[in-house]
Amino acid sequence: MAVDSVAAARPYVAAPRRGPITRVLEHEPWFAFFLLLPTAVLLGLFIAYPFIKGVLLAVTDAKVGVPGNFVGLQNFAVLMNDSIFRIAVWNTILYTAVTTVFKLALGLWLALLLNRHFRAKALTRAFVLLPFIIPTVLSTFAWKWMFDPTFSVINWTLFHLGIIRTRINWLGDPGLALISVMIVNVWRGVPFYAISLLAGLQTISPELAEAAAIDGARPWQRFRYITWPLLLPVTMVVVLFSVIQTFADFQLVYVLTGGGPANATQLFATYAYQIGVGTGLLGEGAAISLAMFPVLLVVVVVQLLYIRRVETH
Repeated sequence: MAVDSVAAARPYVAAPRRGPITRVLEHEPWFAFFLLLPTAVLLGLFIAYPFIKGVLLAVTDAKVGVPGNFVGLQNFAVLMNDSIFRIAVWNTILYTAVTTVFKLALGLWLALLLNRHFRAKALTRAFVLLPFIIPTVLSTFAWKWMFDPTFSVINWTLFHLGIIRTRINWLGDPGLALISVMIVNVWRGVPFYAISLLAGLQTISPELAEAAAIDGARPWQRFRYITWPLLLPVTMVVVLFSVIQTFADFQLVYVLTGGGPANATQLFATYAYQIGVGTGLLGEGAAISLAMFPVLLVVVVVQLLYIRRVETH
């Protein structure tokens, strides 16, 4: 029997009409523009506008309630002859350098410990994060109580261990105040380093270290020639963010000492607040804030170039 294999002709279906929005979104440059638009708006509102406003304030003699007039670089010239400003510059550089070194060393050591397998590892990792997630003002008030010359638990412990015989005024002594502030900053910043570097360690295959161990490499050699080179790009990014945050640190220093005693802990941010808000000289306060910008820019550019060099090699 003959079989009818002729397929029935399909009816013609016209392509659906695309609306104007669809046609725009299918155009790649316009689609990229709409994706970037929210980010550009947020950056413009919360970063570009305050920065431009700060630059405009820095070249005026504006005060609280007074718009001010254009004075050029006069505010910056005043800062060059300001002895307290020079103290703030030195304190900020010293504060950032010392705390960054200690945070990196302690954070790396802690990350290596947390990368090992032991009981309650997840609970320990969560506990390590506590200093970082507690509000800065709250934890700083606790440290302020611990540094109190009368009720200090640190003085009580050192006294009963026979290390000291008189009370130590940790925050009232100009020679100890900056060291005390650095201790608190290190305590608060170590968890950020530890967790960030731990995330970097998790990406390194343990088979590399195992192969090196079979070849006779000792633990220090495995860290020096395998772990550290692979962890270096992550470390540089963490250090970059930490330096920026520490250089502009305000809350911790302001709560502990307010920049005292006798400006011994005065930093860029606290001095800018003291001049701009405390005395109402908005123009000079903005100039102090902008004075840290070239330093930060150089640090960021150098570190980014170094990170690119490490990644390409």
